[in-house]
Amino acid sequence: MTHKTGPTSDAASETMAHSAFTNGYEFSAGSGYALPHYPFVEPPELRTGEVKRHGIVIVGGGITGLTLACALAQYGVKALLLDEDDTVGVKGASSRGICYAQKTLEIFRRLGIYGRIAHKGVQWSVGRTFAGADEVYSFDLRQQQTHSLSVEPPFINIQQFYIEGYLVEQLLGSGAGEQPVELRWKHRITGFAQNEDFATLTIETPAGSYSLEAEHVIDCSGSHSPFRRWCQAFVTAQKGDDRWCIADVRFRHSPPVERHTWIEAPFNDGRAVWQHLMADGVWRIDYQMLPDADPAEVSREDVVRARLDAQFGRRLTAEECEIVWVGPYAYRSECLDQLRHGRVFFVGDSAHVVSPFGARGGNSGVQDADNLAWKLAAVVQGRAGPSLLDSYHQERHEAAEQNVRVTNRTARFLRPRDGAERLFRTAALGLARRHAFARQLVNTGRMSTPNTYAHSSVCGPSGGRATQNVAFNWTDGSAGALIDLMHWAGGRLLVLVFGDLGAPAIQRLRELSAAEDIRCVQVIAPGGHAAMLEHVIDTHGHLQATCHVFGHAWAVLRPDGYLAASGESIDASLARALATALGKAPERLLKAA
Repeated sequence: MTHKTGPTSDAASETMAHSAFTNGYEFSAGSGYALPHYPFVEPPELRTGEVKRHGIVIVGGGITGLTLACALAQYGVKALLLDEDDTVGVKGASSRGICYAQKTLEIFRRLGIYGRIAHKGVQWSVGRTFAGADEVYSFDLRQQQTHSLSVEPPFINIQQFYIEGYLVEQLLGSGAGEQPVELRWKHRITGFAQNEDFATLTIETPAGSYSLEAEHVIDCSGSHSPFRRWCQAFVTAQKGDDRWCIADVRFRHSPPVERHTWIEAPFNDGRAVWQHLMADGVWRIDYQMLPDADPAEVSREDVVRARLDAQFGRRLTAEECEIVWVGPYAYRSECLDQLRHGRVFFVGDSAHVVSPFGARGGNSGVQDADNLAWKLAAVVQGRAGPSLLDSYHQERHEAAEQNVRVTNRTARFLRPRDGAERLFRTAALGLARRHAFARQLVNTGRMSTPNTYAHSSVCGPSGGRATQNVAFNWTDGSAGALIDLMHWAGGRLLVLVFGDLGAPAIQRLRELSAAEDIRCVQVIAPGGHAAMLEHVIDTHGHLQATCHVFGHAWAVLRPDGYLAASGESIDASLARALATALGKAPERLLKAA
């Protein structure tokens, strides 16, 4: 049942979560994971009593907060990150998210940690779905247009705490001298107030309490965020009765490196099962339980081992099968009605929670952070109007609603109500066993793809779509990729101009570049004529394809890899598109055109 709740209704979501650090995961059994620990450093405010003003304060050092911090550091923007724990992941407990989609991997490439993720994790693109012993659906994401052009793979599986650790190390080792982002561990927010000019945070530490002020507060503290209550943020929520149990398992002899799902697994009493390989040779296996299943019972190690024995058709010894971690969970979905409340921005799980079908949770949080980071940087550095920050809610709320709809459809397919829903699933599986056309009806999770921004105030009619990190050639023939151009743009808008250019067009581009400090690159076909010093060769036409333009055209790309607008003539329409993308009045740039 969908409903709106006020700020005190989060208590209903605490059924499966008893620790402030778990966000729905609870350690039950297994050898656990070894996580790093970061030292608490007494802040200078405790000695001086000074209440310092910070431009940006990030609350929460999970994957979302750390992504935002790394992006801001890359843009040269100072920020302070506060986390109430002293480690990554969930201390002594779960590996949490594991599947990272292509768009998220492209973000990690820009942040400088993709190489470590690719080396440690497991790449995959093939998924197979079974009903009983019958394969009723399969896919290869590399064959799909949404994933086919990027130089990054469709998915990499790796435990979330590894990525969080890589992000911390990137922040701590990002160069000599003062670091743009300061990390403070064991800092719990206990109080909050805001006015038109700044917010005030009260913070508890092992050495005492102190206060600070912030011009922008970014809440990445998770689904039990106290800022929801403090800001009177309303949430649209849906809580189902579907119960699952995770088992992270290491086998001596591994199953196939593919995503396997069973809708009606004969070894799980006809209920669903998921199977994914992660880093370190650990398999994540999710077992759907009865709606009234006792979390403590289903998570006992002997019960989990009996389940594994049934799945693999024989008794697995402890030497053959090591249980690394086990934990129960229940699915729910919720989304705040507003992602910005004054000086507070809600990002990641604090803004929205979705069922994990199709890996749309953690990936969405990373993409929230990427969306907000460049906008904060542009406003703080004076290159954009303050209204640009309002587009964060417009775009990422639309994305969250899309993800909630998609995952809720999957949840209803996997746990259908009696009546029409059960009849539909039975019919779909029956047809899929015999007819290829019906296999698209089988829904075990529509895999995460970049969301489209159809209602953004800062995108033109042709904008709001994500580009892929496509390959091209530099002028010396060496290989490059779109992210290289975005890195060169340094957080500024990037204008790609396709085809031949005359002298008047080049002059207009120079004037626009000088007026707004944007970056322009000419894109030519092999053998084409370069009229600009900054140009690249679109060897296979992939730059044009990912920008959705043809022939002589221009495309405005944002630092988050989204298309802001496109057009044909280098005239006032380009100036208007640039002004719109930066949240500015168009008249200012029209003079430059």
